Amino acid sequence: MLLLTTGAAVAKSSPKGQSSRSLVFKRAQSLNNGISISWLEQTWVKQPLDEAGPQKADFELLKKLGFKSIRLPVAFTQFEAEQIPAERVFNCIDKILRQCRVYGFKLIIDYHYGKLNDANYLAETPKIIDTWLKITKRYKQEHADNVFFELYNEPPKIDPKVWKDAAYNIVTAIRKVDKQRTLIIGASNYNSIYELSRFERLADENIIYTFHFYEPFFFTHQGAEWVGDQVATTGVSFPYNAEIFPALNPKTKGTSGESNYNLYKVDGNEQSINDKLQIAKQWANKYQVPIICGEYGVYNKYADLDSRCRYIKAVRIALKKLNIPGLLWDYDTTFSIFTGKPALATLPACMQDAIGYIPIK
Repeated sequence: MLLLTTGAAVAKSSPKGQSSRSLVFKRAQSLNNGISISWLEQTWVKQPLDEAGPQKADFELLKKLGFKSIRLPVAFTQFEAEQIPAERVFNCIDKILRQCRVYGFKLIIDYHYGKLNDANYLAETPKIIDTWLKITKRYKQEHADNVFFELYNEPPKIDPKVWKDAAYNIVTAIRKVDKQRTLIIGASNYNSIYELSRFERLADENIIYTFHFYEPFFFTHQGAEWVGDQVATTGVSFPYNAEIFPALNPKTKGTSGESNYNLYKVDGNEQSINDKLQIAKQWANKYQVPIICGEYGVYNKYADLDSRCRYIKAVRIALKKLNIPGLLWDYDTTFSIFTGKPALATLPACMQDAIGYIPIK
């Protein structure tokens, strides 16, 4: 059984000195203007593994639009449960990695949707470590400037100490194999900025800390079926506009969505976005560590296009002001920035402006 160690320094073998610290900040900045692509995450888009993966046209489009990095969520736990050989999964990652080299993208390999919780962490953490050791050994020769490892997407609502200990053990195991790789770690409660503000950084100097930003959630996830009644109110615009603000959906009464409904008149604006992002920036300054916004975006089924464009632009500009690299969620599923199959023709003019794309005339 794994014995988790609270508060221990991560790695005697971790990179040391000012040069390594400046290097990890530089690597964090190289991830700016990134996007997550759901080729292998199997939750929002479930497809046969052999059919998964990008086409040449996808990479050409992403390059043309100015994206610099690709975050690749991989459902390792799901593939294992389906008894899909690890080699088949790795072959898909290899194919994507080869294209990233051709087109000059940084690649984040993200362990997506595990099963870790307060009750099972002693048994589950070794399984996560085992997967990461396979990944680490396979990609050890990849240049650390180009390939990053994100240890665990959105750790759930678990005891923060439990998550920190699990992260410590995963990092320690990886460092025994690869001392140079830059790792990406977020806080519990789904990479919450609020949990990040209470998180104690690990002692390893070669870590980028991540958070996901969907504030105000009442707007970004309106109508999202998997969230539940708290976001049942739809037709919410950004920023708040009293003249067209919808009535509260009766299903939302008595949930946290009711208070969020009342709060939106002061929360649904650019200033609120800036204020909340400051929480992450202040934490990073306190610990003198690099941070990235690993996900931001809007569920596109109910939010109107102009509001989605205004929101994405507001977050992108706020991140830029704070010098925080940002990655969109996502390329071609329910948060897609396109109005159809990804193509320049399906990227609306307001979204082109939102992501900072300037057409070549």
